[in-house]
Amino acid sequence: MIQVDNVCKQFRLYRRPVDRVKERLFRRSFHSVHQALDNVSFSVPSGQTLGIIGHNGAGKSTLLKLLNGVLLPDSGRIHAGGRITGLLELGTGFNVDLSGLANIENNGLLIGMSREEVNARREAIIDFSELGDFIHEPLRTYSSGMVMRLGFAIAIHAQPDTFLVDEALAVGDAHFQQKCYRAIRAFREGGGSILLVSHDLNAIKRLSDQALLLDHGRVFELGEPEAVVNSYNFLVAQQGDADVVMRSDSGSEDGTGAHGHQGADYGDGRAQIVALSVAGNDSRGSTVSAGETTRIRVRYQVNQALPELTVGILVRDRFGQDIFGTNTYQLGVTAASGAGEWVLDFTVDMAIAPGRYSLSVALHTEENHLDTCHHWRDLAGGFEVAGVHGPRFTGVCRLPTTVRAIPGNGV
Repeated sequence: MIQVDNVCKQFRLYRRPVDRVKERLFRRSFHSVHQALDNVSFSVPSGQTLGIIGHNGAGKSTLLKLLNGVLLPDSGRIHAGGRITGLLELGTGFNVDLSGLANIENNGLLIGMSREEVNARREAIIDFSELGDFIHEPLRTYSSGMVMRLGFAIAIHAQPDTFLVDEALAVGDAHFQQKCYRAIRAFREGGGSILLVSHDLNAIKRLSDQALLLDHGRVFELGEPEAVVNSYNFLVAQQGDADVVMRSDSGSEDGTGAHGHQGADYGDGRAQIVALSVAGNDSRGSTVSAGETTRIRVRYQVNQALPELTVGILVRDRFGQDIFGTNTYQLGVTAASGAGEWVLDFTVDMAIAPGRYSLSVALHTEENHLDTCHHWRDLAGGFEVAGVHGPRFTGVCRLPTTVRAIPGNGV
């Protein structure tokens, strides 16, 4: 259990090193103050994961350093029972002149393991890291991915009560990242608490029980991961000083997504989404079969003529995972951008597994709605996939597949 109450942390910023000396000599201020964290509060129960997101400089890494005891808060209280370990800045606590084997002992002792624990878990750490004979080489010969492998292996085998993970996992290869995420899930299922900092929003939604969005050192939102990720996307889009477009009564058939709640709705207002509808070939409304050709119709209003316009859609499953997204820019289609009301149909082979899905729609420039966003309507509508049209399949989606029997031995 982690409890953080009204924690604040400031840093003094000096333009030149000599300003520190001048401040002592002349008893005047020669620094500015950066408020890294401002009145931050949250709790993480045992067996749960808190995902932490925010722009660079929002205070995420500072928060983890406070929890790990690397820094002390200026005010407020942090209560964390048991052992805390983590993978913070890459290479923290390592000596690059020593071998990986020697660093296992040094780093293990540094994070609170006893010498007996280090000796008992050394082989398991080496096996998990998959470093092979490189474990006997000095760390200065390691790539950043190899350092991450060793650091994670030591930290997870320390058997902590709370595990802190910063962006260091981003440098690993896909195979080892998946291995780390499996270990994280197993640790959580065993009753451990996890704080995960990542710019991988799908990982935050997939692994977290709650999410915390920091903005300039303050808690912007704390709650359900999908809703917090939507708010983060809202903040990113707002960096262009776009005006918020409030949700109107018109729109989708139900105005909700796969989770039964409304999402973020914002943009500069130069173009607006008016309505969204989903229909299969047999006109069952918003219920379609897996593999059925499905029409997604977007009705939009251009309030002032635009030099160009991109219309995009995004399908998510009931867990908030992105399943499929595309837009007119990616498809090489020109969307109408003159003043007036327009209709655009996306025709999709909806070859995805049965279940409930949400739809988000965006009007923007070029390829990405995070550049210049005219209107982004998250969870604009929903539809259900019931039954399978065509060959049955297993998994999330059906990929185009052919099978050919080869006579004899195939030579």
